[in-house]
Amino acid sequence: MAVWQKRHQSNRKQQVLQALLSLALLIGFSLALSVSANAQDESAAPSYAYVGLEPDIVTNYAGDNSKKLGYVRVTIEMMVSDPSLIPEIEHHMPLLRATAIEVFGAQPEDKIRSLTGREDIRRMVLQQFRDIMKRETGEDTIQNIIFTKYLRQGG
Repeated sequence: MAVWQKRHQSNRKQQVLQALLSLALLIGFSLALSVSANAQDESAAPSYAYVGLEPDIVTNYAGDNSKKLGYVRVTIEMMVSDPSLIPEIEHHMPLLRATAIEVFGAQPEDKIRSLTGREDIRRMVLQQFRDIMKRETGEDTIQNIIFTKYLRQGG
């Protein structure tokens, strides 16, 4: 009986080892396919970069009562379609800053205070930035903008 148990245990160990070897081969093959697919995805996917408008935009806006002014402080991040275009964005940064300040300064208090108004302002600034960069460089460089900080006071 002891001989049969030893053979049975030996066969069982061989089966377990074969199963583990098969599993290791499957995992290795799966990882190789995954790495290959990721490499293809990375080459096909566009590469984006983000550029911050430095320093933050700080400007006044007229409140409902014309005797009171409010101010807004906004941090703007620009999503660029190609990282090689970052020097172009940086070259035109003063013009982009002036445009953002102009857009914010022209907004009424209710638009600056509301979430929907903030989104409208973001779209206006984005369109202005796109127009400027298209005019200055001839390329569509800015894909989107994000307000990462938005502080408002007064008005």
